[in-house]
Amino acid sequence: MLTELSIRNFAIIDEIRLTFHDGLTVLSGETGAGKSIIIDAVQLLAGGRASVEFVRHGQEKAEIEGLFIIDYHNHPIYAVGKQFGVEIQDGQIVLQRIITSSGKSICRVNGKLVTLAILKEFGKTLIDIHSQHETQSLMVPDNHIDLLDLYNQDKINQVKEEYSYLFNKYQNLKKRYKELSENEQEMAHRLDLLEFQFKEIEQANLLPDEDEKLEKERHQLANFERLYKGVQDAYFALNGERKGIEWLNIAQQSLQDITSYDDSIQEKAEELSNYYFLIEEISMELRNFNESMEYDPNRLNDVEARLNEISRLKKKYGSTVNEILQYMGSIEEEIEQIKNKDSHLIKLADQIKELEQDVYLEAKQLHDLRKKAAKSLIGEVHKELTGLYLEKTTFSISFEPEIHHLSELENDKTVNLHKNGFDHVKFLISTNLGEPLKELNKVASGGELSRIMLVLKKIFAKHQGVTSVIFDEVDTGVSGRVAQAIAEKIYQISKESQVLCITHLPQVAAMADTHNLIVKEEHNNRTKTTVSELSLDDQINEISRMMTGTKLTNTAKEHGKELLDLASEFKKQML
Repeated sequence: MLTELSIRNFAIIDEIRLTFHDGLTVLSGETGAGKSIIIDAVQLLAGGRASVEFVRHGQEKAEIEGLFIIDYHNHPIYAVGKQFGVEIQDGQIVLQRIITSSGKSICRVNGKLVTLAILKEFGKTLIDIHSQHETQSLMVPDNHIDLLDLYNQDKINQVKEEYSYLFNKYQNLKKRYKELSENEQEMAHRLDLLEFQFKEIEQANLLPDEDEKLEKERHQLANFERLYKGVQDAYFALNGERKGIEWLNIAQQSLQDITSYDDSIQEKAEELSNYYFLIEEISMELRNFNESMEYDPNRLNDVEARLNEISRLKKKYGSTVNEILQYMGSIEEEIEQIKNKDSHLIKLADQIKELEQDVYLEAKQLHDLRKKAAKSLIGEVHKELTGLYLEKTTFSISFEPEIHHLSELENDKTVNLHKNGFDHVKFLISTNLGEPLKELNKVASGGELSRIMLVLKKIFAKHQGVTSVIFDEVDTGVSGRVAQAIAEKIYQISKESQVLCITHLPQVAAMADTHNLIVKEEHNNRTKTTVSELSLDDQINEISRMMTGTKLTNTAKEHGKELLDLASEFKKQML
């Protein structure tokens, strides 16, 4: 969840630092106080589009920083961190965005500089912002198939992984077939290039690990004098009159003479004798090594020349000799394929035809699982819509193409495979009886759209893994029992994910676990925004103001307290 948010010199915000908690946090205040500015700041933190207009007048830069705490190790953010080389320790992620007055944008994740595109990848995994005027993931038809797969991910993921493996293999075979069958002139040029490369590597007569062995030999030759002297000094320190081995021999002989007087001495004498013979053996090896050493200045020149030749080949074909040899093997295979193109095309065609059937079978299995998931999801959506007084609304999921039997795939040449199978999924809605189903992004009524979005948010919140869901005045255009139903739905979403909600509805504010009041003030002839967390009495006053306007009456306060009591009763029922 988002635990801390720091904003400096952003629009009319001078400097504020907010601490957020689990559950539902409500932000309320007068129109123009700066509520949506805070959401704008969070949106920038998640990779949104920046503008120099966001930098507070007279300042050089605007700074936004957010601390997120992740409570479980399987959160998708860890995969994102690994993908982009960002280390995540103790489940903490810090996103930072700086907008300069010159229009530059600086992004950091856990202190590491990243591009805006990378920041967006982190942001969309942590934050989901929904407002009346912005299209979010649920509104984009291209995302619907992924959402449907999330809904039944335990069963679908395994089949999806197998399909992805087969589909990629299938695509690679088709690509290879196309390369071999098209453009004779390009293939001839390709063959010339490969034969030149193969010959160049072949003439080098490379041996496995040759570069490593030569580097080691060059190091020894370059330091021959120090190596020779060091081995010689070690040998002379051990051998000769009054030297190391002679003293060890005296010591072990002395102990051998007194072993009969003490049993413990026998053990020490044997141990020392073993060391004596071991060091004597090492001494002989040092002597042999020293005698075998012979300095050859020409050999060093030969090694340097060979390494230079290998270095030249590394720039073209691989970072090590082993990689170069591996590349040589691969181009030898490709040369053989090009020279025997016709037979390879026949072989590839057979492989493609055989694999195509397997890919279609996996795609059909994915399709069947999605159809079952769609049926269950439609039922759950209708149940939730009824609770928001949208019982006349119809929700449906379309599949294109609509496939029922495998034979349809074999006969229908228009079926195209893609990374998710052959399905193209869209969420459809009809808000009035007798009206045709339309795509979500074509539903006109803001109030109805808000409720539909809340239903889908509630259902997918537990599947998406997003840590913080932000609603920016999604309750606009509703009142009465619908407002109460929306408040309850937002609270239900907060049981799955942290929710930050800007609202003008007292019913939603009453559901808050934490209520923050945003106020615009004038100080030293400048306007600035401040945020404060409300006590229970202040919360009653704010909810009363939201119901009646600026003037507070005892009756309004009683209604405010009553609304809080009703919200408290609802929360107890949710436990």
